[in-house]
Amino acid sequence: MNIEEYRDYCLSKPGVTESFPFDQNTLVFKVYNKMFALTGVDEFSYINLKQEPAYSEQLREQYAGIKEGYHMNKKHWNSVYLDSDVTDKMLFQFIDDSYQIILSSIPQHKRIIN
Repeated sequence: MNIEEYRDYCLSKPGVTESFPFDQNTLVFKVYNKMFALTGVDEFSYINLKQEPAYSEQLREQYAGIKEGYHMNKKHWNSVYLDSDVTDKMLFQFIDDSYQIILSSIPQHKRIIN
């Protein structure tokens, strides 16, 4: 996966916005103003994604390319390294999972998208 594929995939999801809230390098994708994915644009080597805590631990044990989220809450976030044992298919699924975790945290009556 390259950064253009990653960006296009994230932006294809309903209600997603992109920004650089921290610095000019860290590209953040949000739904309902809550982060679900972020990465560096200068060096696109990993993506931080939200996961359910138990699943997150399981993934870290199973894959060398999945580590505790760099600069993130280690319980909820993973850093998924691109040149590793994690396939692009898995990475797309992890992006979907992260998006769904955030979307499901939004009360139904506040959602515009389903």
